[in-house]
Amino acid sequence: MTSPTTAAPAPEAGQRFAVGSLVRARGREWVVLPKSTSDLLVLRPLGGTDDDIAGVLTALEPVEHARFAPPSPADLGDQSTAGLLRSALRIGFRSSAGPFRSLAGISVEPRPYQLVPLLMALRQETVRLLIADDVGIGKTVESGLIAAELLAQGDARGLVVLCSPALAEQWRAELRGKFGIDAELVLASTIGRLERSRMYGQSVFRPDRNYVVSTDFIKSPRHRDDFVKNCPDLVIVDEAHTCVADTAQGGGKQQRQQRYSLLRTLADDPTRHLLLVTATPHSGKEEPFRNLLGLLDKRLESMSLDRGAGRDLLTQHFVQRRRADIRDDFRDDANFPSDRRSKEVDYTLHADYRQLLNEVIDYARETVRSADGALQQRIRWWSALALLRALGSSPAAVRKTLRTRAGVQDADSVTEADAIGSRTVTDPADDESAESADAAPGALLAAGATDPDAETLDDEDRARLLAMAEAADQLAGPARDRKLKQLIATVQELLDEGYNPIVFCRFISTAEYVKTHLDAALNKTGKGKKSAQPKAYAVEAVTGELSPDQRVARIAALTEEGAEGEAPPERRVLVATDCLSEGVNLQESFDAVIHYDLAWNPTRHEQREGRVDRFGQRRDIVKAVTLYGADNAIDGIVLDVLLRKHARIRKATGISVPVPDSSENVMQAVLEGLILRGERPEYEQESLFTVESAVGRQTAELHEAWQSAADREKASRSRYAQNAVKRDEVAQEVAEVRASLGTGEEVRRFTHHALKALRGVPGPLRGDADGFTMNSEALPAPLRDAFNTLLGPRHPRPVAFHDAPTAPRGEVALTRTDPVVASVARFVLDAALDDQMPQSDRPARRCGVVRTTAVPKRTTLFLVRYRFQLTLPGRDGVNRQQLAEDARVLAFRGSANSPEWLPEEEAVALLEARATGNTKREFAEERIESIIGSLESLMPVLEERGEELATRLLDAHRRVRGAFRDVRGMTGPARRGLRVDVQGRPDVLGVYHYLPVPVLDSTNGTDAADGTTTNGEAR
Repeated sequence: MTSPTTAAPAPEAGQRFAVGSLVRARGREWVVLPKSTSDLLVLRPLGGTDDDIAGVLTALEPVEHARFAPPSPADLGDQSTAGLLRSALRIGFRSSAGPFRSLAGISVEPRPYQLVPLLMALRQETVRLLIADDVGIGKTVESGLIAAELLAQGDARGLVVLCSPALAEQWRAELRGKFGIDAELVLASTIGRLERSRMYGQSVFRPDRNYVVSTDFIKSPRHRDDFVKNCPDLVIVDEAHTCVADTAQGGGKQQRQQRYSLLRTLADDPTRHLLLVTATPHSGKEEPFRNLLGLLDKRLESMSLDRGAGRDLLTQHFVQRRRADIRDDFRDDANFPSDRRSKEVDYTLHADYRQLLNEVIDYARETVRSADGALQQRIRWWSALALLRALGSSPAAVRKTLRTRAGVQDADSVTEADAIGSRTVTDPADDESAESADAAPGALLAAGATDPDAETLDDEDRARLLAMAEAADQLAGPARDRKLKQLIATVQELLDEGYNPIVFCRFISTAEYVKTHLDAALNKTGKGKKSAQPKAYAVEAVTGELSPDQRVARIAALTEEGAEGEAPPERRVLVATDCLSEGVNLQESFDAVIHYDLAWNPTRHEQREGRVDRFGQRRDIVKAVTLYGADNAIDGIVLDVLLRKHARIRKATGISVPVPDSSENVMQAVLEGLILRGERPEYEQESLFTVESAVGRQTAELHEAWQSAADREKASRSRYAQNAVKRDEVAQEVAEVRASLGTGEEVRRFTHHALKALRGVPGPLRGDADGFTMNSEALPAPLRDAFNTLLGPRHPRPVAFHDAPTAPRGEVALTRTDPVVASVARFVLDAALDDQMPQSDRPARRCGVVRTTAVPKRTTLFLVRYRFQLTLPGRDGVNRQQLAEDARVLAFRGSANSPEWLPEEEAVALLEARATGNTKREFAEERIESIIGSLESLMPVLEERGEELATRLLDAHRRVRGAFRDVRGMTGPARRGLRVDVQGRPDVLGVYHYLPVPVLDSTNGTDAADGTTTNGEAR
């Protein structure tokens, strides 16, 4: 390989190699990094990554100064040369000189609105932030950006994410796949292995490592103290609203208090960074909301938030935005669906089904009325309600419920019976176990192992239940189960429209029943026939019976390519219980939701729909369908009392407001009226209950309280609206980032163009309009070897390139940090610097001469690489030095003796210039040789531009960190010693000359000055 450097003048005796300077050692060129001494040089290969860093002892190995060599005039390329080389260089950067140190090393290109929490965090001494954006906006990305930046700057040594165990694997995958952060899982299922991997007496935790931890596991006394003692200095709390409680809370109060105690202890360390993440910080209760804010700053627990001082303090720590807010502020950069189209679809019960429903209601009324004492009455009430809810779900749920002992039977008091019944039968607002609450609650009153004297049914009641179970078995299938029949029709309609729906069910048995019948109906092969062809529609079920890892695997089997490279089905249906209703990302593979069973809590419906209506959903319009029985009294009650009111509030205010606590009492009253007193509401009325009735008054009071809570929430969001960072500030920083690192579109275009130029054969990628496939068999051998190493020797062929932050195993994500994309950029850059490689393996060249209509007079463009030493003051008072690189294009018109330098945007625009004329190779080489001969005279200008860039970068660092006083008189964290210094001479990687199209000589049809070729390239 021809060296891209030349020997520099020998240093004076005792001279130290400066940080950022080029040296030659071990037969190659290196860049000197911070922490080098006169005896030990810490070096990174020129164009290499941090993985290639090495140490060289100057007393043992020869090291000499080097200077980056100019290009050879004979190394001429075509019109795309400069753009390819520039992109290869920028994609290879892993440490940009701008204020966001991590953005060069992450695989996700954040939307501008997602930078707002990051800007707020960087303006705090110790980061304390509550990120409360709406469901689906991308809070995981926002918190991940902050974590990656604090770790990259050295302001945080380690990270821990506290979350539900069901979401732990997803958090780990998000951190690794999008932010390059490797984290260990600490769960009940992994703690044993982790403890065995440590030395005796050594803690599982270290302050300088990264972890994803189950909140409920770590709050236990056995592990809590060890965790607090060795906890990393950056903590992210997912679903933070579940970690605070008020004095009036019931069911989960103790669990919440334990979590709050843990967080309060962690927050008491004034140096610990704390990110609280939740879409519902304020559920209408002031006390838990204030407790949550108190974790950020204790003053926020009590001070008035309506006045200037309190509001200003809150503004520094709290960001909460609706989708409408983001659409208004950032317009086309929202990247989530513009609309969620919801509709209700009704069905009528089959006569046999309606008869069974009436029999169950009669049975419930008789057993509850005949109970002996209050406790027995509540046990029978909840058992009957469980049976009714199962019957409304499916025949399979009835069968399972009638064969399962009632959990409520273990209660020793009326209060305990109501708590167990509420948790297992209804969907209370404070229930935090949706992922494990999909089992049939049980209605069989039978003696158990722990209580052989518990109330049991007499023979007559047992016979009645047995008859009901047999009747339910006869209702299975779409012939008599019209709810199932309507579902099949609805699913088929959505599939025909190109949607891939998720069907949400309340019970495991219902989900399995629905999956079986949907699969059979959608993939009909004729009675008794088996088809050898693959199914037209893929149908899978995911329930709480599966572990979190098994759920992920089941979804992957439905949505990703198989082990042998077979493509995933284009049309697919996922049947799920509410174990998938929260936190799980399904938007990349599904775009519609069907509520097969009505949830008795509107928040659950919102969570279900939020699985597809969220950041990253590619479909502009998602759909939500609610099935209900037009002649099912219980469905009518749930719709009228809860779901429709919730929908009206959401439509009117643009926000989802949790149902007030009194909703459960109202539902109890309505159901008691139906079951115990036989009160039958009229379905054709707009409201099921008249205001004059007791139930009607209770319902009206509930709706009034709900509307009042919605009004308060709307006013609260207006009062606490994010205004610490303005849109123009974000736009300025986004422009700087894109100028330094490029965009996702640049990565896609570069990869496609470079591989095609290297003899790859592109093709379309099914289901991804902006992705592509590439046959790699004819690529240069080093690149083929890299593909096989990175993707595996049996990777699918042709290789799939996805326009997404992540890709399935054996495929490629079109991001700057994907190993395959990085290897292509490295190959293109190395080949451009080595003019001894075969010409067919060098798509980018360091020189070019192009005739084009894009310039009015001759114009010269330089591709220049600068190195900067950043001195970044940490929050601990320690200044940290880092070396960074930046690539810029500089251009001038006219001759090198009297150049007219162009603005940067005009120079960049030249990269898109197309050749419209031709130039002889001899003439082109003469032009490039003349320009290279003038480089030394132009070097002062290039160096001056480097100093100007350093000044701009310093201003950007100060601006981002709020080092200047802002409009409210507040200041960011102290930043004494912040510096950006140019290191060494700039490297001129490329020289490109643009000529205007000449006037043709009318006598011979050629350019009178230099003659032409025929293809627009320098020959």
